[in-house]
Amino acid sequence: MAGHSKFKNIMHRKGAQDKKRSAMFSKLSREITVAAKMGTPDPDMNPRLRLAVNNAKAQSMPKDNIQRAIDKASANEGDDYEEIRYEGYGPGGVALIVEALTDNRNRTATNVRTAFSKNGGNLGTAGAVSHGFERLGLIEYPADAGDEEKVLEAAIEAGADDVESSEDGHVIWTQMEALHEVAGNLEKTLGEAENVKLAWKPNITVEVDEDTAGTLFKLVDALDDDDDVQTVWGNYEVPDEVMEKLGA
Repeated sequence: MAGHSKFKNIMHRKGAQDKKRSAMFSKLSREITVAAKMGTPDPDMNPRLRLAVNNAKAQSMPKDNIQRAIDKASANEGDDYEEIRYEGYGPGGVALIVEALTDNRNRTATNVRTAFSKNGGNLGTAGAVSHGFERLGLIEYPADAGDEEKVLEAAIEAGADDVESSEDGHVIWTQMEALHEVAGNLEKTLGEAENVKLAWKPNITVEVDEDTAGTLFKLVDALDDDDDVQTVWGNYEVPDEVMEKLGA
């Protein structure tokens, strides 16, 4: 249950969304409203809403913004969003999964397809790349949550499946169905997590060179910049020296 953390650049560059806090809060609000509409507006009784609220708090989203998003759902206000997953290939044959919440399927599909085509990628059909990923629960803790041994022990006790620790922090993986329970158990020993969500973990990663990584990051940024896109997952691995050269 140990290993070096490769997750930081598998998902996307850390901090890419931090530069656009307004856009990030908008995406978090959308997820909160959708989660509240799909179940009860009480986070204690709605696991998906609890995840959304916890993630919003982890990103320092104001409490008033969180409550407004929940109230929208309670009042049946706002647009109705549907969840859509897009799959495709980026530069170097990198597999990408794009998760979106949209009120206009045609607009989102056009924007996602354009981002792929303008940045060396191809948008595929449903199932084109997801067979190379596992759908798992993901819990992230900062490095100061404890040393590798402490976090590993806490994760085992909590019922997690795998832990990846590095100087950047701790990434804990669980079965999808166990995410809420494991996250709750970990909170008792390690405190509140930085991030708790369902994730797409690649079975095999592809190491990319500097040229490929530069174009790939442009594609990921273009997708992240779309208001409808919630998360971008990939199977790429970028060496530390390349990340440094690119300023990522």
